[in-house]
Amino acid sequence: MRVALLPGDGIGTEVMAEAVKVLNTAEQRFNFKIQFTEALIGGAAIDRTGAPLPEETLTVCEKSDAILFGAVGGPKWESLPPDKQPERGALLPLRKHFALYANIRPIKVYPSLIDSCPLKNELIPGGIDIVFFRELTGGIYFGTPKSVAEDGGSAVDTMRYTRHEIERIARKAFEAARMRKRVVTSVDKANVLMTSVLWRKTVTELQNKEYQDIRLNHLYVDNAAMQLVKNPSQFDIIVTENMFGDILSDEGAMLAGSLGMLPSASVNENSFGLYEPIGGSAPDIAGQGAANPIAQILSAALMLRYSFGRDDAAKSIENAVERALQSGLRTGDIYQKKPGEQAASTAQMGDAVSAFISK
Repeated sequence: MRVALLPGDGIGTEVMAEAVKVLNTAEQRFNFKIQFTEALIGGAAIDRTGAPLPEETLTVCEKSDAILFGAVGGPKWESLPPDKQPERGALLPLRKHFALYANIRPIKVYPSLIDSCPLKNELIPGGIDIVFFRELTGGIYFGTPKSVAEDGGSAVDTMRYTRHEIERIARKAFEAARMRKRVVTSVDKANVLMTSVLWRKTVTELQNKEYQDIRLNHLYVDNAAMQLVKNPSQFDIIVTENMFGDILSDEGAMLAGSLGMLPSASVNENSFGLYEPIGGSAPDIAGQGAANPIAQILSAALMLRYSFGRDDAAKSIENAVERALQSGLRTGDIYQKKPGEQAASTAQMGDAVSAFISK
């Protein structure tokens, strides 16, 4: 398992160290070996090489089977031209270069953290466990023509989807559903948009042809946004197009109470993936040992599952995270000073997760 390690900036280096610690423990328990190759990315790369994504880093990624990504950016580099800034100049080119079309974002509220969710407890008695499958390389973000009129009085963006683009993200969602509750909710706007008409037709035909064991539900995007707040427990897997997925997954992220809890994966058709926490580089707490490493650790678990097919090790890490939280350990972002809770540093949380994997 060849992994490009890109810690990046801010808390990226701190949380990455804990993810590697956990992966090293998983290696020993499940008898596999990961070859890590660390490289510069983002602001750290700008400072050393002048570019947010150096050629040397891209070469390391090309020679790897997956990328474990930390975080990039910070005030130090905000004055640079947009295409030279860490976020736009590093992460987006990686997604494009490796054709990472499927964005997978789990949203989980553990029962032990139910009070961290902004919703009333009675709406989520068993917590929340949703996985978003967002199409990442098509739709209105990438469709052409895309322009602003010379007089500045109008602009145009083009939303375009092909059957192939829809089928491949839907297939990812259906395959994942077979390992969970066998229920998929497809979100579109088929009452208004022709791309959504094609989306609904294609997803339905794929389910009828290849996935009759999966129950398929359809929702319009406005209703889906409402249902995520009204009754999020009804969802298990949600699949949708690029812009809708961008908005809905961010809405879902707020349900977890902290960005420090949320991992993500972006994968291509060859199972190559980029795995990263949802939160940013958090320069205000960098170097203090206060960052929550769980999102980075869970991103590593997703890497084992989707790029290396090691669902056993991935589940072990996820269970270890839950047990660490059940034990009362809390980093600052989720610490509420409730009875039974214990404040923990970044390293202490990583140590706890590693220990529960070993047990």
